[in-house]
Amino acid sequence: MTFAQTTLLGAIAGSTIFLGLPIARLPRLSTRAKVGLSMLSAGVLAFLFMDVGAEGLGIIEQHLDAYKNDGASLWPVIGLFALLSAGFLAGVGGIATAQRRLGGRRPVPPLAGGQAAAVMTATETAEQSSAFAALERRSLQTGMVIAAAIGLHNFAEGLAIGVSAQAGEVGLATVLIVGFALHNATEGFGIVGPLGAVRPSWRWLGLAGLVAGGPTFVGAMVGFQVTSPALELLFFALAGGAILYVIGEIWAGVRRLGHTELGLYLLGVGFLIGIATDLVVAYGGA
Repeated sequence: MTFAQTTLLGAIAGSTIFLGLPIARLPRLSTRAKVGLSMLSAGVLAFLFMDVGAEGLGIIEQHLDAYKNDGASLWPVIGLFALLSAGFLAGVGGIATAQRRLGGRRPVPPLAGGQAAAVMTATETAEQSSAFAALERRSLQTGMVIAAAIGLHNFAEGLAIGVSAQAGEVGLATVLIVGFALHNATEGFGIVGPLGAVRPSWRWLGLAGLVAGGPTFVGAMVGFQVTSPALELLFFALAGGAILYVIGEIWAGVRRLGHTELGLYLLGVGFLIGIATDLVVAYGGA
């Protein structure tokens, strides 16, 4: 498989994330529907967290086995664990810090309905509109953070595609592309699920798709040219930390809306969807 073919197939695998994004343009959803969609996306993200954790540990365990069985140095294990730790903490804390600085002071939810709304002054009405706009901006920022976290994960997936293609394992590379394409199609729900009642523009959805799916394309090109377990581990660690942070944000929002039992069932459904799409990759021997 040539570099051009690998690049093209990596782009196809990454572009399928756009399949799930248009659901955010549907008419206003009920509270139950918002909870269900949010928790379905959280389930997909929970699987991705498990997936990136297993991949990252697998890289370290290879060097640990070499130390245990072949008498190799322990320093690569220590160095990779330090890299994993730094990446994971940066994914959790770094994204939280960046979002706090972008969002500034959390807006106070506006008053709702009835006589209170009827007696509001013009100034209070303007403040309420400003609060709604701030809440919408925060929701869109959260969605873009999710897209970035998924993008980190997809870059590592793209590396796997590129490495397999460069090694001449055409069958494995093809199965990886099909499997990752299915994965990316479900990840679109993970981006738009937590938006709730916010209806993003097509421009925002296009940007979110590029942020989340584009790294698959870039990773395939890098993986074809460079083989670096340390680079893969770093992106797995960053993705794992970011995904864990995002799951916490989704759960905090859902608890305020209620319908917890429904949400937990759909969390399980989302997790199972992730496993089902991953079986295609496992079938190829990855």
